[in-house]
Amino acid sequence: MPSIAVKLYSVFFKFLLKHRLQNRIQTHVDESSNPYGVTTRPEESVSAANPSFTDGIATKDIHIDPSTALSVRIFLPESSLSPPEPKSKPGSSQQDESDSLNHRRNSYPNIGAPTNDSRRSSLEGSNLRSDNNVYRGYSPLPQNCRRLPIMLQFHGGGWVSGSNDSVANDIFCRRIAKLCDVIIVAVGYRLAPENKYPAAFEDGLKVLYWLAKQANLAECSKSMGSGALGVGAEFTKTQVQRHLVDAFGASMVEPWLAAHGDPSRCVLLGMSCGANIADYVARKAVKAGRLLDPVKVVAQVLMYPFFTGNVPTRSEINLANSYFYDKSMCLLAWKLFLPEEEFSLDHPAANPLVPDRGPPLKFMPPTLTVVAEHDWMRDRAIAYSEALRKVNVDAPVLEYKDAVHEFASLDMLLNTPQAQACAEDIAIWVKKYISLRGHEFSY
Repeated sequence: MPSIAVKLYSVFFKFLLKHRLQNRIQTHVDESSNPYGVTTRPEESVSAANPSFTDGIATKDIHIDPSTALSVRIFLPESSLSPPEPKSKPGSSQQDESDSLNHRRNSYPNIGAPTNDSRRSSLEGSNLRSDNNVYRGYSPLPQNCRRLPIMLQFHGGGWVSGSNDSVANDIFCRRIAKLCDVIIVAVGYRLAPENKYPAAFEDGLKVLYWLAKQANLAECSKSMGSGALGVGAEFTKTQVQRHLVDAFGASMVEPWLAAHGDPSRCVLLGMSCGANIADYVARKAVKAGRLLDPVKVVAQVLMYPFFTGNVPTRSEINLANSYFYDKSMCLLAWKLFLPEEEFSLDHPAANPLVPDRGPPLKFMPPTLTVVAEHDWMRDRAIAYSEALRKVNVDAPVLEYKDAVHEFASLDMLLNTPQAQACAEDIAIWVKKYISLRGHEFSY
């Protein structure tokens, strides 16, 4: 059973959540009156982005859609500064990685030191640039940069709360980025009721296409070259046009992803309602196929998905009054999220096993499902995993005893042994699909 502290906090949490949900219902804003939307709430404790490598991770925020509030936070591990390793020996130690990072810093002494001529640094081939230890991530020589897999992360919060820059989500993403050795792109999707379904789902898919666009822009920029044009030189018409294209492209390319991202190894990770978004994005990626090139979704992780349905499962009956997110409050959240004319617990956004939901399950990527013993939504998540396994999709289930919904990502529970173990278990499984070394073990 959960500890006394968890039980007491659950009572307080449910009281606060119920009050907020009721306030959302009373102050409901029609979607058409606020298409821009919101991605965070005033009561959320947020963590500011820090582009320097604090605790081994640098972060930055990007507003990627001028017509909506959609934004992303990028988590870049310091390990990306290591030189590329085409073939790593099995059992390589952390000391080897540290030595590799020191070699990288010695090879590029401008890291951590001011650059006197930023134009020369950016155009004449300085591989990495930093001002006062603020990493810019610009790299015109990508062959000398280590490429890391990219993980799209979708936070939880019952559709109406949570954010990609909250303190709890920041801690979680830093932990996963270091354990999995990936670049995390945490999605700040629009919240309900200001923006009902399908806004959050469309935002998730829009970020995946944005990632594909970034990869293609970076490749175009690379193919055009980054040679500097000398001051006072006479330019041909072709050179002038190329220079303009370079300038235009440089303003659009996200430098961290261009220098260090490997979109061919893309993983989706969603927590609670974010898992519903991740599964939707995975289905759309399957349907899109080569239209997303070079992005390839190689796996997804669904952490305690926010699945439900009209016909209750055993856990939905026996654990209806479970800790933190009980069934009655989750139904309120679904009413705020789904348009009134579409409300149904068998809505495709809610029930993963309804007919005609998308492409056949056999085409879905490998899917790891994390469930908690005291979560009323657990049985439906397990049923979805079983359906995937029946069509030969690698879809293991990790069940944690004495755990509650969001046990690995809720602010109070982030430092528990269960939360740490869960992150480590996820990293073991994910590396099976993103590793270039070929010696990692998995379940």
